[in-house]
Order: sequence, then structure tokens, then C-alpha cells
Amino acid sequence: MKKQVFAVVSTLALAASIAVPTYAAGNHPGTPDQQTYNSSGFTDHQQLGKKLQQLEKSSQGLVEVDVVGQSNNGLDIYQARVGSGDRVILIESEIHGNEKTGTEAILNLLKYLGSSNSPQAKKIREEVTLVTLPKMNPDASELDRRGNDMSWEEVVEDFPQLEEAAGPTWNHYYDRSLQGDDYASQPGFDVNRDFNPDLDYVPQAEDVPGSSSEPGWYITPEAQTVRDVYKDLQEEFGKVDVFVDLHHQGLYYVDGTSDPVTLSLSGQFVPDPTSDDGAKYAQYADDYNYDYSRQLNLAAYDALQEMGNSPFDNITLYRQGLDLPGTALGSFALNGSGTVLFEVTGQTQSMGQKKKGMLVKAVETGLTGIVEGVADDSVEQLDADRYEDIPETSYSPGL
Repeated sequence: MKKQVFAVVSTLALAASIAVPTYAAGNHPGTPDQQTYNSSGFTDHQQLGKKLQQLEKSSQGLVEVDVVGQSNNGLDIYQARVGSGDRVILIESEIHGNEKTGTEAILNLLKYLGSSNSPQAKKIREEVTLVTLPKMNPDASELDRRGNDMSWEEVVEDFPQLEEAAGPTWNHYYDRSLQGDDYASQPGFDVNRDFNPDLDYVPQAEDVPGSSSEPGWYITPEAQTVRDVYKDLQEEFGKVDVFVDLHHQGLYYVDGTSDPVTLSLSGQFVPDPTSDDGAKYAQYADDYNYDYSRQLNLAAYDALQEMGNSPFDNITLYRQGLDLPGTALGSFALNGSGTVLFEVTGQTQSMGQKKKGMLVKAVETGLTGIVEGVADDSVEQLDADRYEDIPETSYSPGL
């Protein structure tokens, strides 16, 4: 056993990256056919370990680095933590291994908070405990692909009660090529469909194969690690105030224009438990706080708008009206966290490291807006309804 310890139409967008574009590698909109893209400029797993160790040392312990789990192939999953405040922000990156800018942005943010003696940095460290899981799906990252590296047989070995299930689960890639990657020879799971609002859920055969509108199972070691970190933070602090998930998406446009989107945001992943559509989540109604999620998204949006008339203005609202409890965002929103999705334009198979600097800066700017807003309470002063004024995403350029 290995283990050691978008669709291009709006109706399918989040259900497939939280979207999976259907184009083969080199055939994405706005990119030349059959072009090969280089992503070697992004931090790989070995480099990540070294960079985190350097950050811990240079910060004189302000940044604390731990190994909190292992991937299915036994690669360490790192946690880096800074600050001692009672407001908890959890950020993860690379749940899909070909969505890499978030890891670079996290490293930049950790470097700043671990080294700066500015009043702003001190305020953040005093008010916030920032916990990051950079590159939380390292097997996928090393393969530069969406899915992890795990077979259904390995799942059944870990959970014998699933032997008679109608498996594999719906999010298992084992008989196809996806985004130019051959999963038939090296199967894997979309880890971002393996979460469940019941943080103590144990996989059951009757819940397999499931669907995109149903909870996941915590069958992958990567999702289990994130769940365990979340539960540990709940035990330590009472709740996880904020959860941010850093993704990439296809190449889209600001609605009504021909301007390419730099980054899309969202705070909506399941229907409100107090609504008719969300009645099945009624047990989570007391914890769910959609207005706070909207305020957090506005903090990121406003920070990016302050960059001035530039590509950083091209920020849109990701598709709304979703019901995806199997995502980390959906599950943790139901458990009381304010949630923010970042969707940077273009996965590595469509852009490689093209525009890396700009895209990393966009993520870093949005994250800083959130962290600062939580630290000084300004995020709670934002008008949540203004979230609805963020421009929508268009899947074709405006005329």
C-alpha cells in the first residue's frame, strides 16, 4: 500500500474547478494550438519544504512549520502558522495540483508577517492566527495535474466496508484523459469533492458513488488531513473564523466587456440552511453566516480595486446558486466559517507560468485585504449586499 502514516459553460463551471475546462492541453481559448507550457518556475514540493524551513528560521520562530499529514504517496503535507490572535484564518492552496499561484502567494504573505516589524504586521500577528496549508495535494502538484494519485483499490484497502459499494465514487478519474493527463494508467481523485459537513463522518457503502450535489466521504488522506487540521483548530479556538481556498479556472471575461478576468471570487457554495433549498442543511443553520462570507469577499475585492486601472480591476463574481457540500468550502461554510474562493485565470496546462507575477500578486493582494480586514474589524463594517454588485463572469467576450 502506498500510504505512509470548467466545463466552459456556466451551468457546469464550479461542478467540474472548483471548474474543469474541457479543452485538451494546448487547445484553450486565447492560446495557440498544441503549445507546450513550462511551469518549472513554480515552487515544487522539495523546494516548498526548504522555503518553509528558511521562513521559520529567518522569522525567529514567528512562523511555525509542522508536518500535519502525508499524501497517498507519502509526501509531507505542511502547515505554516503565524500570529497569536483569537481570530483564526485557514488558507489552503493546490488542492488541484495544476493550480499553483496560491502557494506562491501564501509564501509571500508568510514572509511578510514573519519578518516585518511594521505596525500593520504587528497588529495582524496580535489579532489573528493565520494557518496555511500550502500545496495540500502534493502528489497532484508533482504530477502537475488536477487529481491526486490513488486507486479505488487503495481506498477499499483503507475502508473495507466499501468493498461491496457501487464504487468507485463519482469523483474518481480512472478511465479517461482529463486536461491532457492520462488517468487510465495512473488514476486519482478530485480531492475537492471528498469533504463532508459532518466532520466525524465515516465512509458508508450506501453513500457511494454519490454525486456533485451530495457530500463527500473523507476517503483521501489529503482531505482527511485538512479535516483534521480544521477540527484541531475548532478544539483550540472554538471555531475557524475564515476559510480561504485558492484555485484556478478557465480563461473568461468580465461580463459585458472583452476584458479577460484576472481573478474571480465567491462566498456561496451551498444554499442557506434557512431557505427552502437549503432545508436539508437545517442542522447547520445556527452556524452558517453568509453575510460574513460576503463581507470577506468584499475585503478582497476592494483591496484589488485599489490597485487602480489595471488588470487587477478585472475581478468578477464566480457562478452563484451552487449546492456543493462535498467541497471544502461548502463543508466548512456549514460549520460556521466565513468562506472565500479565489479562482485565478488559467491552469498550468493552459498558461504554464505565463503572467505568474501578476496573478500571484492578485492573490496576495486579495488575501492581504482579508487578513487586514479581519485584524482591524473593518471587514465587519462592509455592506454585505454590495457583494451582489461585483461584476459577473462571462464565458465569451462582450461585443
